[in-house]
Amino acid sequence: QVHLVESGGGSVQAGGSLTLSCAASGYTYSNSYMGWFRQAPGKEREGVAAIDSDGSTSYAPSVKGRFTIAKDNAQNTVSLQMNSLKPEDTAMYYCAAKSLFDGGNWNDPATYTYWGQGTKVTVSS
Repeated sequence: QVHLVESGGGSVQAGGSLTLSCAASGYTYSNSYMGWFRQAPGKEREGVAAIDSDGSTSYAPSVKGRFTIAKDNAQNTVSLQMNSLKPEDTAMYYCAAKSLFDGGNWNDPATYTYWGQGTKVTVSS
């Protein structure tokens, strides 16, 4: 059984940094896409960043240059380093995984099979 567990959320002031981590059990990162999504109250879930098994990364325009996704195959974790945080980054952040063979855009949540429970990020101005 696959479990994805996020950690690292919290409250910071604008301009601050946070690092989210996603630990996977019962799942390996080979031939997979690992993504970070976020959902603010009243808004749709949106893709933030993703990394494939070759290490290629994708980012939403709103976070490019501020966020960095990385994976540690040995630890079976995926991280999201978030710098220069803005109030509009406030949301619940979710880790998700899917097989590369599932297809679909990296930022389409409907194409992801496995999800974590989420970790909350609050950025105050």
